[in-house]
Amino acid sequence: MLGPLTVTVGGRAVALGGARQRTVLGLLLLNAGRIVPVDTLVDVVWHDSPPATARTQIAIVIAALRKALKAEGVDEEVIATGHPGYVLRVDGHALDGLTFTGLVAEAETATREHRPADAARAYGEALGLWRGPALAGVTGRAVEAEAARWDEVRVNVHEALTDVRLELGQHQLLLPQLAAAVREHPLRERARHQLILAQYRSGRRAEAMESFREARRRFIDELGMAPGPELVELHEAILRDDPSLLPAAVPPQGGGSGPVRQAPPAGPPGPRALVVPSELPPDVPGFAGRVEELAALDTLVQGLVDDPPGEPPAPTIGLITGVAGVGKTGLAVRWAHRVRDRFPDGRLFADLRGYDEQREPTSAGDVLSRFLRSLGVESDAIPEGLEDRTALYRSVLADRRVLLVLDNVRTFAQIRPLLPGSAGCTVLVTSRDQLEQLVTWPQPARVRLGLLPEDRSVELIGRIVGQARIADVPEEATRLAELCDRLPLALRIAAARLASKPHWSVRHLVARLSDERRRLDELSQGESQVRASFELSHRYLPRDAARLYRLLGLLSVPDFTAWVGAALLDGGVLDAERLMEHLVDTQFLQVVGVDATGRLRYRFHDLMRLYARERAAEEETERDRAAARDRAFRTYLTIAEQAYQREYGGDYGTVHGDTPRRAVEPDLLDELLTDALGWLEAERLSLIAVVEQSSRTGLHDLAWDLVMAMEALFESRNYLEDWQRCGEYALEAARAAGNLRGQAALEATLASVDLRLRRLTESAARFERAIALFTEAGDPHGRALMFNNIALVDRIRGDLDLAASRLWEAIPVFRAAGDRTSEIYALQSLAQGALDRGRPESALELCQEAVRLSESITGYGRGKSQARHRLACAHLALGHFETAEVEFTRALEIVRERSDLLGLAYTLLGLGETRLRAGAGEAAERTLLEALDVARRTRSPMVEGQIRFALGEVCLGGDRAEQGGEHLTAALAIFRRIGSPPWEAKVTAALNRGA
Repeated sequence: MLGPLTVTVGGRAVALGGARQRTVLGLLLLNAGRIVPVDTLVDVVWHDSPPATARTQIAIVIAALRKALKAEGVDEEVIATGHPGYVLRVDGHALDGLTFTGLVAEAETATREHRPADAARAYGEALGLWRGPALAGVTGRAVEAEAARWDEVRVNVHEALTDVRLELGQHQLLLPQLAAAVREHPLRERARHQLILAQYRSGRRAEAMESFREARRRFIDELGMAPGPELVELHEAILRDDPSLLPAAVPPQGGGSGPVRQAPPAGPPGPRALVVPSELPPDVPGFAGRVEELAALDTLVQGLVDDPPGEPPAPTIGLITGVAGVGKTGLAVRWAHRVRDRFPDGRLFADLRGYDEQREPTSAGDVLSRFLRSLGVESDAIPEGLEDRTALYRSVLADRRVLLVLDNVRTFAQIRPLLPGSAGCTVLVTSRDQLEQLVTWPQPARVRLGLLPEDRSVELIGRIVGQARIADVPEEATRLAELCDRLPLALRIAAARLASKPHWSVRHLVARLSDERRRLDELSQGESQVRASFELSHRYLPRDAARLYRLLGLLSVPDFTAWVGAALLDGGVLDAERLMEHLVDTQFLQVVGVDATGRLRYRFHDLMRLYARERAAEEETERDRAAARDRAFRTYLTIAEQAYQREYGGDYGTVHGDTPRRAVEPDLLDELLTDALGWLEAERLSLIAVVEQSSRTGLHDLAWDLVMAMEALFESRNYLEDWQRCGEYALEAARAAGNLRGQAALEATLASVDLRLRRLTESAARFERAIALFTEAGDPHGRALMFNNIALVDRIRGDLDLAASRLWEAIPVFRAAGDRTSEIYALQSLAQGALDRGRPESALELCQEAVRLSESITGYGRGKSQARHRLACAHLALGHFETAEVEFTRALEIVRERSDLLGLAYTLLGLGETRLRAGAGEAAERTLLEALDVARRTRSPMVEGQIRFALGEVCLGGDRAEQGGEHLTAALAIFRRIGSPPWEAKVTAALNRGA
């Protein structure tokens, strides 16, 4: 019962049933040898609402337990019936609870008889029986209450063992576990007393004094009362170095009448006698990673070994900064322990409490006073004034090598008086702020602590929960690390929860943390809380920076630039950038880098983003949150639409919703959109996130409008998955709102994706739905745009007449609307149809008109490259090879500049065909192979099939029939898969010729 409930017979575990069987057996064990009434069992199992059949069900449970024992060969009746209930017979059986009680009684007897070694052995054996919390996993109020009492007994026995070991002079060995015991039970005076006594006996007088002061503060803050008389008496005894505090000389077991006090050492040191303080906290258990950071801190002690006497090195100062919970203190303490031997004159540590919500920051005067006493200065010799105290402190440190660790510093003013005035000492500071006034030396010792790498995060979890527990689930362990943001504080909290709950799997905790709404709750239980650490930092932010932090948390974008902050605050970009830089300095934001537009990009750590969202919900009204989000989203739309217009030379070839655009300063637009496609590329993931978030929050008009603007990027860079994902999100929102034009536009955009992938049937069906929706919405321009698009499907299928009729019907609508880009596209499509019919002269005339129109539009790189490409195709069909190559080369320059992969593949195809027709077979093959390499990256089967066909022709013309046949066979498979009869016929004819 001293741990999870288990029953064994001959070393074999007995299979216990469900919760009821465990509750009943647990209660019988707690009352071993005594009758437990059935009514009591009923009350424990069902509390205050037992069913009518409760007594019968208890009998069934007892029968099941007896059967389980009998199945393991236990013939006698262990659970006997005795009016008015049942009794657990323990004769002839072992119950760890009874064994524990017997050993404790034996230890207490040995203690009374002054046999501490025997007492320590018995106490140790008793505690060794425990495998975890008593009756862990067994439910029922009475059982749980009694189990809690047993756990309290366990703690008392542990403290009794500690008293015995202190009597045996094992104070130094006890320090780590006593420190841990105080952290676990901070309000237990006995544990505090033992820690302070062990520290004093270990020569750590200053630490003992600080431990008393910390205990006193804790008791007053949390209990409203001072420590008890035993702690106070111990403190007073330490102040006067009472000899009674020294460990006793233990006589041989069985001899003498009691312990003999050891002779005291020489009297306390004089006011300036050399004292070597060692105040570093215990090293961090389970420390993982930080190899590079430790190496950077090592530069602080380079040259401190074997220096000539009287020539100490220059003073060194290091600074560790990082977000709350990232492990600054742990790194500082780990490094300090690594180099403690380099500082023979002492190691001082102070928590400046710069971010403590319960207490005021520690003043420099208080730290100086404590440090001076630790260094051997008598209390009555410490000056009152800060200036005099600082002077004495620096004098005491002169010619000494002392390490000072100053933890949780918020301002430089806190530590200015604590910096040594002479060489030989090293100072290591930790802070969440950059402390710009603090000059570190050497420079590498200014360490900005980031998140742990993935492998080190998993390693840290494994060190706390045990490697065996995560070895078989590496993916789940990695996911757990990511959900904790690879933040050491969060990792330790999550790992500690797993360690304390052996019945939890890693997957179970991952599932609990995966819910963003609960993640901070899950990581903010007990004394160590992620949320609390963030709250302290947030509290000290300037008002405007704190508001920007909260508002940024409203957005689901992965990263952002300063103009996003300006939109959220409805202010200027420079002011927003200043506030973002402050958030970077205070570890709330992280700099990602500089994007293609030359702008700095920032991002949240995930847990910081969740906390920002929480604070926004608490401190911003719903109206203000919606207004800020709306400003940001409409600014994204405004800039994206401007990028589309600059890329296509105007607001043509698309339709728009009714969302009001937010005005953006022209100078800012020009600066951002120097390279329109570059801006869209830099903001791609953020734009996708805005489409998804606006779709979820009912901003359906904005969502589909933004998708239309993003087509400039999707088409040029062939981001088909992104294109489809955005279209589907926005379409679902438009349908839910009954938005006809939005539905029509999005059916069309998804049809374009299908067309790119040559899913012709699906594409045609979507275009037909879009035509019907635009017609129903009374939008002739939108309907004409659909004719432009579906005509391409008709042409691929071989229905050239239907394609031409749709295009000629659309052109007058485009001319009436002044939509030149759509007219150019229609003319090019008609020209291609003419080429397919074998009418190159008509095609040339149409292409020349398309080129003329495209050259009249500023920008419009994509349209110009397509017009030139089609013109080159017409010249090629007419046998004008030199002119065709010139036009293809002009188109090539445009598509390369725009990183238009699909356009590049088609243009290289045309150039290769031109060279083939001109008799330059080798040059043609090199060009076509380059085209094939590009085509494979576009995921466009149509262009790959055409390139394969052209390569087949090259090979056949070069007497490489086998290689040519391979290309042609691959092309035929592609055209059959996408359903293009005209191309199937061409390839089949070529294969027959090759045969």
